[in-house]
Amino acid sequence: MKKFLITLLFLLAPVQVFAAQPLTPDQEQRAQKMVYDFLFNDPNSPRIGAKNPKLTLVVFTDYNCPYCKKFDPNLEKIVEKHPDVAVVFKFLPFRSESSLTAARDALTLWRQEPGQFMKLNHTLMAKKGYHDDASIQEAQKRAGVSVTTPDEESLMTIKRSLIVAEKMGIQGTPATLIGEGLLPGWVPFEQFDEMVSDALKNR
Repeated sequence: MKKFLITLLFLLAPVQVFAAQPLTPDQEQRAQKMVYDFLFNDPNSPRIGAKNPKLTLVVFTDYNCPYCKKFDPNLEKIVEKHPDVAVVFKFLPFRSESSLTAARDALTLWRQEPGQFMKLNHTLMAKKGYHDDASIQEAQKRAGVSVTTPDEESLMTIKRSLIVAEKMGIQGTPATLIGEGLLPGWVPFEQFDEMVSDALKNR
């Protein structure tokens, strides 16, 4: 745990230099807050839904994952049904190089034109099978957007997501943090909605 928190301190606060020694209680508390803020309040991670949510879901996803493609429509449906819910997107490009390329393009677009993110998300998720460079370009064209070169922050955001996901025990996608629980994989909307409703009752 200590080693994990030291790694996060370097990744989440790269401008600071920490000595190669055990974390102090203050540093450990700061690292834990950084993890929380990265999960729920990171401005570089796309989000939809409530501006001041009662409940924030965090979905770990991959544009080449067939179950992510199946689960993705549930995310917009859930924020439409529950106006006090928000969803944050974290990308885990587990499956191929094109997973990383698509995720970096989506994150870069979010930083440049956040209002256009969901258009690209839809077209990337609509592709059957794995993406390649041509299909990613086609998805951008269909969405009416253009990402010429992904920015460096997109790569750092993905690295942070991978580290946090590993510590949480996430080994595949999709995986969705709902309140205090983690939903691994895809479930029908009715089951997803029930889990979200239960989490809202506990808020």
